[in-house]
Amino acid sequence: MSARSLYRVEPYACGMLAVGQGHELYWERCGTPGGKPAVFLHGGPGSGSSIESRGLFDPDRYDLLLFDQRGAGRSTPHANLVANTTWDLVEDIERLRRHAGVEEWLVFGGSWGSTLALAYAEAHPARVTELVLRGVFTGRQAELDWIYRGGADRLFPEAWRNFIEILTPEERADPCAGYYGRLTAADQTIQLAAARRWSEWEARIVQLEPDAALVESYTEEEFAVALARIEAHYMVNRLWLTEGQLLREAGRLCEISGIVVQGRYDACTPPRTAYDLCQVWPRARLEIVTAGHRFDEPPILNALISATDEFAE
Repeated sequence: MSARSLYRVEPYACGMLAVGQGHELYWERCGTPGGKPAVFLHGGPGSGSSIESRGLFDPDRYDLLLFDQRGAGRSTPHANLVANTTWDLVEDIERLRRHAGVEEWLVFGGSWGSTLALAYAEAHPARVTELVLRGVFTGRQAELDWIYRGGADRLFPEAWRNFIEILTPEERADPCAGYYGRLTAADQTIQLAAARRWSEWEARIVQLEPDAALVESYTEEEFAVALARIEAHYMVNRLWLTEGQLLREAGRLCEISGIVVQGRYDACTPPRTAYDLCQVWPRARLEIVTAGHRFDEPPILNALISATDEFAE
């Protein structure tokens, strides 16, 4: 297959939507008004949407909504953890759907966005026409442990040492809890130091090849603080999901077609989870490609654009 390029897409509308508890979400609409409705769910949680995300959808055929989740990107208040849970975000998606004036739409989510997409689709299956998922994460304890207790550290020992060396021996027994205490400390210096270490760990494991520019962007103050605070908040609360909930309730997806794109060498969200999901979701097609975790690695990018093109037809 020849390499695919991102579509060139500009927003035709944007704004802020108040969703309660003091939160206002930044949103934008891209593509062709009246085209196939779709919503893009960014990863993290806490990273925010990006210009590149728009380019996964053919603007001549899609009417795409992107938004920054609570506390992330251009949404306000920045990095705020109050009333910021998985189920708050699920209902935000419904608010945005009604605000957009559409009855149902394709839902696209990568990494944490795949978690949120599954939670939304299982809560509101009648509102979802198709699902496109990448780098699937369902929040099971084994998945959390892989990233934050033992698993990915075997592949990236030097990055893991950098991640845990600021923690006390007691904190290292539960790194997420240790970091959460620091990321919610009153001292802003402590917060920022922890945020940069947390975000650098993630930047080091999401690509097959080390990327100094990616690490630099992840450790920029504003981005790092939102990503680390919100991610740690979600991880210590087990994403407000019971163990195995998203797989156990996958029967609610029985009328929804899906394409799941997974990097074979994804060190952040290994393929086992995507495989397990597709065993309990018969209408999903699993495509495992030779890549890591990032959406812009060419094999993953090819598969994702091909998926959105396929569903546009």
